[in-house]
Amino acid sequence: MEISVSAVNELSAVIKQHLIDPESCIRCNTCEDTCPSNAITHDAKNYVVDALKCTLCMSCIQPCPTGAIDSWRTMPRAKAYSVQAQMGWDALPDELTADEWAAEGITAGSATALAPAVPSPTASVAAEIAVEGSRYSATLPPWSAAHAYTKLYDASNPVTATVTGNMRVTEVGREYDTHHIVLDLGKTPFPVLEGQSIGIVPPGTDGSGRPHHARQYSVSSARHGERPGFNNLSLTVKRVLQDREGNQVRGVASNYLCDLKVGDKVQVIGPFGTSFLMPNHPGSHIVMICTGTGSAPMRAMLRYRHHQRTTENFASGKLMLFFGARTKEDLPFFGRLHKLPKDFMDVNLAFSRTPGQPKQYVQDLMRARAADLAALLADENSYFYACGLKAMEEGVVLALRDIAVDAGMKWETVGAALKRDGRLHLETY
Repeated sequence: MEISVSAVNELSAVIKQHLIDPESCIRCNTCEDTCPSNAITHDAKNYVVDALKCTLCMSCIQPCPTGAIDSWRTMPRAKAYSVQAQMGWDALPDELTADEWAAEGITAGSATALAPAVPSPTASVAAEIAVEGSRYSATLPPWSAAHAYTKLYDASNPVTATVTGNMRVTEVGREYDTHHIVLDLGKTPFPVLEGQSIGIVPPGTDGSGRPHHARQYSVSSARHGERPGFNNLSLTVKRVLQDREGNQVRGVASNYLCDLKVGDKVQVIGPFGTSFLMPNHPGSHIVMICTGTGSAPMRAMLRYRHHQRTTENFASGKLMLFFGARTKEDLPFFGRLHKLPKDFMDVNLAFSRTPGQPKQYVQDLMRARAADLAALLADENSYFYACGLKAMEEGVVLALRDIAVDAGMKWETVGAALKRDGRLHLETY
C-alpha cells in the first residue's frame, strides 16, 4: 500500500498505544512493579500507561494475572490517550473509526500499515532493573507443576461462594488482625492450585458511585480444598487499617472479608496465576520465604506435601520455611507450625519487633543457614518461593546471591538457571 508523505507528516506518527483494561484489571500492582521505565501509574480508580514513557519492552505482560495489561489501540501519537483521560475510564475505548482517521488526513488502512508491530514478551529485551529480584524471578512454572486453569470467571460472570468458616489466627488485641476464611463454591467448577490466587469483588460502590473493583488474594488451601471432599478453598487475610505511609484508612476488601459471617455470600473471580506453582516430582525440594499473609501460598504447598506424604507415600524432598513477622503474636498459624513432624519441615522464624531482642529478618536467617541453602541452590531439583511485602524481595535475592558466591558458585550462572528453569518465584506487593 502506498502511503503519502503528506499523510505521514500530518500524522507525525502512528503508535500502538499500550493500555490497561479497567474492566478486567484487579489492581494487584504487578505491572507497576515490573515496568522498568516507570510508565505505569495509578490512582484510586485505574492503573494506566503513559504513552510518552512506554518503550514497549513487554516486561509487564507475562506477570499480569488477568491479561488486562495486554491491551492496545492504534492511535495518532499526537492524539494518544493521556494519563488523565485513562484514569477516568470504566472501559476501554473503541478503535478509531475510518471517519476519525480521515479527520487526521489518513485512511484507516494506511494507519494500520504505519502502526508498529507489538513485540512479543519473549523477543523483547527489558531495560536493566535496579531491584535484584526482578531480574531473576521466573515467569515459567516448574516443569513438573500441574496444569493451571486461569480466568474462568470474571467480574461479568463471578462465582457466588458461601462462607463456611472465618477464624482469627492472630491474638485478639494485637494490631495484626488476620483471619482464615473458608469459602464453599457449591457445584461450580473452580479448579485452583497451590500458589494461585482469586479475586474478591466487595459489594457496594466507591466514592464516585462505581462498583468496587476486585481485590486479589492468594489461596491458602491445597488443590483438594480446605476440607477434602468438598468444593472449597481458603484465604488468609489481614485487616488493613492504615496505608503504607501510616495514614488511617480502612481497606475495602480486607475489612469486608474479615467481618464476614458463616452463611454470607461472596462474589469470586479467577483463578489467576500460571508460574508461582509448586513442583510435583518426587525428590523435589521447596524453600519457602514469606512474611505475614505472604504465608498463604506456602501454607497451601505445605498442606499438599503433607497430604502426599500421608496418603500417597510420596517421596518428598527437603522443605525449608523462613517465616518473618514483627512478633510471634503477629505470626499466623504460629502454634500449628510447631505441631508438624520435625522431619517434615525445617522451620526458621524471624521476628523484627520482639522487645529486648535485636531485629531479625528472613534474609538474616537465610544467611545463618547458608550451608544448607548453598547445597539447594546447586541442586536442580530445588525450588525457591518468596511472598510478602515488596521490601523483602531485594534482600532475599541478595542473600541467595551472597550464599552462592561464598560457596564458590558464579551467581550470574546460578541466577540465570533459577529463572530459566522456573526455580525462583517472587510474589511481592
